[in-house]
Amino acid sequence: MNFELKENAFLDERYYFARHKSGLRVYVIPKKMTTSYAILGTKFGSIDNKFISDGRNIELPDGIAHFLEHKMFENEDGTDTFARYAKTGANANAYTTFDRTCYLFSATENVYESLEILLDFVTHPYFTEQTVNKEMGIIGQEIRMYDDNPGWQLYFGMLTGLYVNNTVRIDTAGTTETISHITPKLLFDAYDAFYNLENMALCICGDVEKEKVADVCDKVLKYVRAPEVKRIYPDEPKEIYKEYVSRNLEVSMPMFAVGIKDNEVPLSGLALAKKQAEYDILLDIIFGRSGEFYTRLYESGLIDSSFSYDYECSENYAHCEISGSSDQPEKVYALVKEEIKKFKEKGLDRDTFERIKRAAYARVLRVFNSTDDISNEFLVYIFSDFDMLDYPSVVAGVTFEDASRQLREGFDEDSFVLSTVLPIEK
Repeated sequence: MNFELKENAFLDERYYFARHKSGLRVYVIPKKMTTSYAILGTKFGSIDNKFISDGRNIELPDGIAHFLEHKMFENEDGTDTFARYAKTGANANAYTTFDRTCYLFSATENVYESLEILLDFVTHPYFTEQTVNKEMGIIGQEIRMYDDNPGWQLYFGMLTGLYVNNTVRIDTAGTTETISHITPKLLFDAYDAFYNLENMALCICGDVEKEKVADVCDKVLKYVRAPEVKRIYPDEPKEIYKEYVSRNLEVSMPMFAVGIKDNEVPLSGLALAKKQAEYDILLDIIFGRSGEFYTRLYESGLIDSSFSYDYECSENYAHCEISGSSDQPEKVYALVKEEIKKFKEKGLDRDTFERIKRAAYARVLRVFNSTDDISNEFLVYIFSDFDMLDYPSVVAGVTFEDASRQLREGFDEDSFVLSTVLPIEK
């Protein structure tokens, strides 16, 4: 493998990149830290349920990406992957999001042995009718657990209110009904389409040597022809589906999530990174803890310390979420809308913008202090066709005019929804 060096001299950060002969993109990020962290990801998540592979139309049951993640830990020889990791002392895990599935481990020793396990089990699928049926019961229990999880239901309530057709509105794990249709053949269909190594990337960060990483890749990975895959996503109208979504669960205080749909997608690369930076700064200005809105609502008892906000932007969907707990969620919702309207009418304060931007820049730099933060964020940027080392300069480059334009053009008054989880009335 011929590694290329990418550096950001100002940040004193660097990484090595190579495309392995198997097709896998390999990123080695040297850091003199006690813990090393590796993550192997595929650009395949819960939203990818319809596609054409080598001319064949395939439709997958909701929840199959998450189901496949679980099944990958079983091996044909009967060994358990976590037991294999236990012998090297590594701490392993995996997760599925809307648009990616990731397998990872952290380790303070035997890093290359653990890397070999990671690359080996993810490239050797094993599915049978018996093991698939067994997993249905396990994942069915997990789904029922999420059905009673207030935070999970609050978030997906918001998504179902925001989106009409976009598959992001579907629970990542699916339902007990949808997973009942999963078969070994469908799992292999999904695996063959999306787990080809050209659709995947490996990030390893820590006190590691690129030559030894290359040796492990050479030992384990083989080239397999990647099929031609075209993903099919439903058309999404600009309108929201439903403004108010509510559930009653075992909570002591009502919970709320205000969603704001952003229709300016798809975006990728620099455009996506720039928009993420602009929205992060805007939300800090409007709802940050040093701001007037948070202070006023907190001191009046309308919100508590659980109050938070976020902007999610991808190639297929984008939205803001402002959430927390309140005895008067509908009043908070009205005040959120009122505050945004006030900012849109009056505009931003330049001094406040500069102060918040400096804080945002410092927050971005803190990511480079942790091997797991670096690796996970690195992978997100890779799958968005952007370089993580360039993101601090994107944040630094956001101008007052950029943020003001985004404020004017975003936060459409018809794009708001309120999701609530209310206590069960006794």
